[in-house]
Amino acid sequence: MPTSERYPHLKVTDPEVYGLIQRQTALEGSTLKMIASENYASFSVLEATGSSLTNKYCEGYPAARYYEGNEVMDEIENLAIARLKALFTAEHANVQPCSGSPANQAVYRAIMTPGDKVMGIPVSEGGHLTHGWKVNFSGRDYVQIPFGPSQETGLLDYDQIREIARRERPRMIWCGTTAYPRTIEYDKFAEIAQEVEAYLVADIAHISGLVAAGVHPNPVPYCDIVSSTTHKMMRGPRSGFILSRENDRYQEKYYPESKFNLAKRIDRAVFPGLQGGPHMNVIAAMAVAFGEAATPAFKEYAQQVVKNARHLGECLKNGGIRLACGGTDTHMLLLDFRNETFTGKEVAEALGRAGIIANFNMVPGDTRKPFITSGVRMGTPGLTSMGMKESDMEKVGEWILRVVHALPDSAATEKAVRGEIAEFCKGFKIPGLDD
Repeated sequence: MPTSERYPHLKVTDPEVYGLIQRQTALEGSTLKMIASENYASFSVLEATGSSLTNKYCEGYPAARYYEGNEVMDEIENLAIARLKALFTAEHANVQPCSGSPANQAVYRAIMTPGDKVMGIPVSEGGHLTHGWKVNFSGRDYVQIPFGPSQETGLLDYDQIREIARRERPRMIWCGTTAYPRTIEYDKFAEIAQEVEAYLVADIAHISGLVAAGVHPNPVPYCDIVSSTTHKMMRGPRSGFILSRENDRYQEKYYPESKFNLAKRIDRAVFPGLQGGPHMNVIAAMAVAFGEAATPAFKEYAQQVVKNARHLGECLKNGGIRLACGGTDTHMLLLDFRNETFTGKEVAEALGRAGIIANFNMVPGDTRKPFITSGVRMGTPGLTSMGMKESDMEKVGEWILRVVHALPDSAATEKAVRGEIAEFCKGFKIPGLDD
């Protein structure tokens, strides 16, 4: 359906909002979506998200609701849970968190008490706000024991992580990042966590689609808990989920008097601990996305995402751009401009004006402030969803190099590249927009 024929009611009742949606749709159809945490949801996911399920209130869990009339809602939530558990071979799943941060907050509530130590990678080194960063609840309510990749290589040093864990004896260890493009070795993390009797939690918000497709190792066999969003590599709605073991291997140490196992404590942390009624329209869309992720086509897609990222990385390296970690094993590239006079923010803004949408980001060893940075983070999920292959990455790489090499006087280059990209995008189908 052409975008001009969508939202016929909204077009009449609120032309202002309708116009803004049309503008964003046009922007996404004429630029390169390269923010690593963004993607295109299928039209089926969008339909479910915008369905009449928005109208139903169903506080509680299947077969244990606080409102009547939830027979169908129970089937929807159970379907989403079953599909999710099958994707990751998990014992337990909760699909009610509204997003990744609320999911992570529920993890803390289920296994931590205020003042406990949590090992996590700081935001400045590639971690997430909820992994103990000082301005977040996780850094205010708990004590972050930081670890991170080497400033020289950009890679995780598991011997160093073990030394820190032995010394600090944290109650929880996060093995997850938002800006680490290499494979995470969950088996090594598991050995470390078991040695110090710490809960091991993987945040796979960025790579859940790669894991589901078998392109990245599955953390579920090694971790006590796994959390994620669904709107990145998974191509689902904006939401979150939590996977876990049923039983707590540290029950006697940390919760000897509790009558609830680990799965039950997680469920109680989400509801009634942090949230009220779940968003059933979104949970239905999650079920759709999980179903799509179980198909051979999605596996091929995930494989192509990694191929594209690696090929683009090589193109950029050959053009003189330094990559943190030396390259990528995933969907993500982290461009390192520590040795340049221009900043990561200046690069990201120039690329944005040229139609290449990425974000400025700190890199290991960065001495610039978080709102300036020395790096740019970008990914290939959105481009791959449009149908792009390695040959297309060569064109994308050429555009990136042209803009970067033209700095600081890049205005003319930006304008020329912007026009070329808009024309280039006409040759591809935008999922959820051109369906």
